Amino acid sequence: MAAVSAPAAAADKEKCYGIAQAGKNDCAANGHSCAGQAKMDKDGAEWKFVAKGSCTKMNGTLEPMKK
Repeated sequence: MAAVSAPAAAADKEKCYGIAQAGKNDCAANGHSCAGQAKMDKDGAEWKFVAKGSCTKMNGTLEPMKK
């Protein structure tokens, strides 16, 4: 899987919180420092890059969810 650079990702993608499946988050969050370390599905503190405008359609949020 190829890494996405921040400038390329920022142009047409947004961070979407609460949609990542366990082990499939995109980057550091929730007390860990690397992608792929989410412990549970749909944790509101974990995020994935998605196409701009699609996050809320997937029942995610653009800000970390409070626990």
